[in-house]
Amino acid sequence: MKHILIEDYDYHLDESRIAAYPLDERDSSKLLLSIGDKITEDRFSNLSAWLSAGDVLVFNDSKVVKARLHMKKDTGAIIEVFCLEPFLPIDFERNFSSNGPVRWKCMIGNLRKWKKGLISTDFLHKGDQCYLWANRLESSGDAWIVEFDWSNRSLTFIEVLKLAGKTPIPPYLNRKDESIDVERYQTIYCNKDGSVAAPTAGLHFTERVLNKLETGKIAKASITLHVSAGTFKPVKSINITDHEMHTEHFYLTPENLDRIRTGRIIAVGTTSLRTLESVYWIGVSLIEGRFNPAHVPSVGQWEPYRPHRRITTDEAFDAVGDYMHSRPGHLLEAKTSLIIVPGYRFRIAKGLITNFHQPKSTLLLLVAAFAGSRWKDIYDYALNNDFRFLSYGDSSLIIPSP
Repeated sequence: MKHILIEDYDYHLDESRIAAYPLDERDSSKLLLSIGDKITEDRFSNLSAWLSAGDVLVFNDSKVVKARLHMKKDTGAIIEVFCLEPFLPIDFERNFSSNGPVRWKCMIGNLRKWKKGLISTDFLHKGDQCYLWANRLESSGDAWIVEFDWSNRSLTFIEVLKLAGKTPIPPYLNRKDESIDVERYQTIYCNKDGSVAAPTAGLHFTERVLNKLETGKIAKASITLHVSAGTFKPVKSINITDHEMHTEHFYLTPENLDRIRTGRIIAVGTTSLRTLESVYWIGVSLIEGRFNPAHVPSVGQWEPYRPHRRITTDEAFDAVGDYMHSRPGHLLEAKTSLIIVPGYRFRIAKGLITNFHQPKSTLLLLVAAFAGSRWKDIYDYALNNDFRFLSYGDSSLIIPSP
């Protein structure tokens, strides 16, 4: 790892190439095809033509929540509170369904103006004015623990966020959120609240594309990884070993574990890919006896890069399946801070659908790990052929040579 310098994963991205808004039709975006040694292009609406019967596409079904809150002090100063992850209750579902005070780990904008005391914002519910209050508690790394309470206790916290919050579009769009973002910064198949950034590879899918996949006997499986704001965290260190990766929560059902064992796996997005690989490493930790049953299973940032026993994918998945069936509800709930960099050996996915990522980012490092040195050719092609970049930009399908 000490030889991986972030400067080697840089390219010039002019601001004019960043897609500030989505196209009118999701599936009309361009699709770069890097299959084996050939690079070409098509439209995303024709995705099924480039896949084979028996392939399994793995989607991240997490839903973006309105996690950005603009609140006020009594003095009128505006404080932005950006909800990152639940702190109490720590479980997403319990926290979102609470009718009383909850605590979240948050980033705070204009922090110097908020020394102490409550801040608030108002919102309407069925014509009635309601209030949301926030109280800053202790620091937590580079964030803060904030307690929220609200006036209408018939509302759950997720309902409050939907009424009082704003869609957390990426900072590099250089604009405020607009009504179009409520629908379009969201996949059409999302169903589990928790992300504060969209799994953007999925933004291109439409019912038409999904129907074509079904007609072509291309299967689907789902995982849930709640994308954190850390996905936008720039790599500021010279060497990647000095970068601290963010932690994200993920969930997997036994049915979907079975599905990802049935064919050639195509990960829809970097979040799906990291989750699939993390499931393998959960299995390894179970087999090696390193998992404490009292704790939530987790994958450390550099865990795959340490010496391990040679464990097959089937063995790891069998261990995860046995663990899941021993748990109430048979659901795998886990955390991962896995970083995937060049030199990583992929165990699960054979293909990746992904957008075009920022220079010198952990997402670009993941693409470079998956595509090998071809990543430069892929990005050169996209830059030279009018592809649109980042969250609302175009897409690619990468299937390296076996």
